[in-house]
Amino acid sequence: WGVPWLTMGMGCPSLPASFLDNIRVSKIAGSSVNLNCSNISVVDLVAVIWKISPRTGNHCTLAYRRDLNETNRTNCSERMDWKYSPETDSALQLRQVTLTDEGRYSCETSTSDGTSNQTYTLTVLIPPVVTLTCDSKGTAVCKAAAGKPAAQVSWDPTGDPRTELENHTDGTVTVLSIYSPRETSITCLVSHPAWNTSQSKECPSGNRTHLFSLFNLHS
Repeated sequence: WGVPWLTMGMGCPSLPASFLDNIRVSKIAGSSVNLNCSNISVVDLVAVIWKISPRTGNHCTLAYRRDLNETNRTNCSERMDWKYSPETDSALQLRQVTLTDEGRYSCETSTSDGTSNQTYTLTVLIPPVVTLTCDSKGTAVCKAAAGKPAAQVSWDPTGDPRTELENHTDGTVTVLSIYSPRETSITCLVSHPAWNTSQSKECPSGNRTHLFSLFNLHS
């Protein structure tokens, strides 16, 4: 991991496996995330190391050894750093998360009593850009573009729309729902984990072709 001076455990016995936790964290792209390490007193701390294993790209480490008062940083983005300072707080802060930050974040701490580990799996959410097109022939096209994960699209009144999915290389998905109901007034409903509530837009009766843009509400 590129930290030659740091050997976690420092010769002390490890804590039982039950102390090893994996917490799943989801964040909207562009937001910040704080990941806390084990709840250990700074007085008892010997060393701490964050090991970051992204799904793509190089591994990264942030490490601190108290007896040497020394920190080490290897391959980490400038957006990733200690939340405060490792001497007082071992939490990790990641600013303006992107899809490249997805992966496994593991914090290992060493004390005079042994070692412990806290692990997080980070998933980044991308809210889709949603548009609704309604033509004079009664066909409506609801498009939720480049969302991660794929948005859920439904209609009111319900029916049997044709749905097409386009998977992009960055992991986002565009959902296209095409609906030609008998009703003259219909509503497209779009839901996504990045939003607090579903978004909706109506095709009013008797209109010519229009393009409606939906404004995304972020949590």
